Amino acid sequence: MGWNSWNKFQCDVNEEIIRRMADAMATNGMKDAGYQYINIDDCWHGQRDAQGFIHADPQKFPSGIRALADYVHSKGLKLGIYTDVGDKTCGGRPGSRGHEYQDAYTYAQWGVDYLKCDWCNNDNLNPIGAYTTMHDALLATGRPIVFSICEWGVNKPWLWAKGIGNSWRTTTDIAPCFDGIVDHKTWQQFCVLRIIDAQKPLRQYAGPGHWNDPDMLEVGNGMSQNEDRAHFSMWCMLAAPLISGNDLQDMSPDTLNILVNKDVIAVDQDPLGIEGFVYFTNNAVEIWFKPLDHGDWAMCALNRGTDPQSISFDWKNEKVMDDLSSHNADFASIIYSLRNLWTKQDVGDTSQPLNAEIPGHDVLMLRLQKKM
Repeated sequence: MGWNSWNKFQCDVNEEIIRRMADAMATNGMKDAGYQYINIDDCWHGQRDAQGFIHADPQKFPSGIRALADYVHSKGLKLGIYTDVGDKTCGGRPGSRGHEYQDAYTYAQWGVDYLKCDWCNNDNLNPIGAYTTMHDALLATGRPIVFSICEWGVNKPWLWAKGIGNSWRTTTDIAPCFDGIVDHKTWQQFCVLRIIDAQKPLRQYAGPGHWNDPDMLEVGNGMSQNEDRAHFSMWCMLAAPLISGNDLQDMSPDTLNILVNKDVIAVDQDPLGIEGFVYFTNNAVEIWFKPLDHGDWAMCALNRGTDPQSISFDWKNEKVMDDLSSHNADFASIIYSLRNLWTKQDVGDTSQPLNAEIPGHDVLMLRLQKKM
């Protein structure tokens, strides 16, 4: 859980922005909700010196990354940084190809806690070899550094990245839109629903310490409140990394309330680490379930359409079982209490059918807890 500079600031990043984001996260409730990492994405780089060591851009980061890491750590937070497997990053800055051990050593000396490693300018590199080299380099530093593989799902990292990275991107970049694709001719960005659909066949590859990453959050970057709520809810159902991508010092109370909803975050951070699955689809509504610790379940009804949709769910007649994890809800013999995680209200139990209306591009999200 954390924040990343790219979605909002892209290459217009500097140490003042990073300090302001750390200040905001430490005081606005996000740190208390579990957010830890302040991650600098592309374009922080200056040049390499005569010995090949990378330095930060002296105009953007005049104090240097070590001082910035110290500042972030002083707030009780952690600092992340960005590189690329190629000789240049996506933004044209120096990449790590041929300098993996040198860069890893530098990041560790700076006090970096998280590394995102991109896939631009890869020159037909073998992804397993390239990312293994950076993994080994990070390990050799002796410093715990989260390793985020950003290979865009091109070479199916879910099949090979466990044990190399802590997470791996599963798709192209996200865009601040709910449905469709943003076409840039030479590459595309996916909207929220398109990314959700890409996750559905991948849940068996994720678990504690090795996560599918459907990309950073676009909450607060221009979608409607309903869409932001649905976006955040579904990332939590997918047990995804929660890396916010908005301006933490300039957001509405509604945006902040979405990002710091501890009941919804608890679904994402559940210690079982099991991704949710689609149980049932009716018209525009998908009913998702996610097994949770202590026999609880999360249910999320996602309205993919723009019009309100009514649902009726008679629990005792539904056989909700996760074959992957062998969790069985057993509604026929177990009664669960129901809590709406967005209204924070108790809404009955599974002894009676659920009837609800879900606004367009929104969700109904419930936590089911066994009644004693």
